[in-house]
Amino acid sequence: MSNRVCIKKGLLTLMGAKFVGKQGHPTRFSMCLRSKTTSAQYVATRFRDPTFEKLMDNYKNLVKVIAVQDLILANPKNPSVSIDFLSKLSQKLHLNRGATAFLRKFPHIFHIYYDPSKLKPFCRLTDAALDVSRQEAVAINASLPDVVGRLVRILSMSASRMVPLRAVFKVWKELGLPDDFEDSVISANSGVFQLFEAHEPNTHLLKLVDGACNNGFRAAVEDWRVVECCKEDCSVDRMEMQFNFKQGYPPGMRLTKNFKAKVKEWQRLPYVGPYEVVGEKKKSKAGMMALEKRAVSIVHEFLSLTVEKMVEVEKISQFRNWFGIDLNIRDLFLDHPGIFYLSTKGKRHTVFLREAYERGCLIEPNPIYDARRRLLDLVVLGRRGLPAVNSKFQDTSGCNETGQEENQQSHDSLPS
Repeated sequence: MSNRVCIKKGLLTLMGAKFVGKQGHPTRFSMCLRSKTTSAQYVATRFRDPTFEKLMDNYKNLVKVIAVQDLILANPKNPSVSIDFLSKLSQKLHLNRGATAFLRKFPHIFHIYYDPSKLKPFCRLTDAALDVSRQEAVAINASLPDVVGRLVRILSMSASRMVPLRAVFKVWKELGLPDDFEDSVISANSGVFQLFEAHEPNTHLLKLVDGACNNGFRAAVEDWRVVECCKEDCSVDRMEMQFNFKQGYPPGMRLTKNFKAKVKEWQRLPYVGPYEVVGEKKKSKAGMMALEKRAVSIVHEFLSLTVEKMVEVEKISQFRNWFGIDLNIRDLFLDHPGIFYLSTKGKRHTVFLREAYERGCLIEPNPIYDARRRLLDLVVLGRRGLPAVNSKFQDTSGCNETGQEENQQSHDSLPS
């Protein structure tokens, strides 16, 4: 299907939406043809949600912190790394002002010290950061049965019941997989998963063993529909609800009556669910729109399976062909701003599942999310609560502990 707008005979794709208002400000949401609009321009004209943008301001630093943390924890016997080594990786890790300057921004997470025996400075994690790391590891190990179920569901959304192993490696943190998941999850469940070499060199495919697929899977959106139908004040006809998705828009986004009517029409459109087998693809407008809605249901379900209900667009794009999605994934997110939110903070495109968040936090948190949120709190805390440090390579500010008052300050600076 074309990435451009298709509005004809009452059929709708939400492609080509743009925002127009006074003095060009993006305040009003209207439908228009964007036959000459590039994908980059489409991203630039999207409506910004201040809550998600504020969250991503902190997350872009968290991503860098996790990258350095992983390097430190890579050596269990001596969890530390030399500053010289980090400095060589500064460009790759996007530490724009250098490794030392970056580490000093987060003294509640990193402790810089001088090793007299090696005559060079090193960095290790503070006690607070180590505690968060242990909490996350315990949560991941406790959720191994759920992890198996997530992988089975992802493979079940593929028509061939297989995906490249490299694609799973891209999202192993998002799915809450342990770092040794090849052994602890895949090999340990040989009756469910099978690894074999693909036709491409050095490429392996992860396949669902015949008989392991449960065709009775119910998508997350269907649970929401059941809850909505059971409400006494439900204003939507129950027959129409069976194809609906939850829609939510940020404050300040004014929707025209025409747009609301088009969304209502799209909501009524039947489609094949993410775990159902697709028949012959129809090239009619109605058939193409049904395939687009199926693509929405697949990425909606994928995001529902992630720990934080968010993922980088580049990572989920690795599954596009295997899920039978013939659309530009990024444009798909932009076409449906009531379901997804796309942020471009931190030189990366990250998509959120709108309905899973409220005021910048997950509505239904889980133990892994709670641990990662604690680390985010330490990132937001920055240098607050610490005295000035005069030593060149050593912080003696008691950065290994953070009080309840400091944690409260970090929460106040997060979306709430």
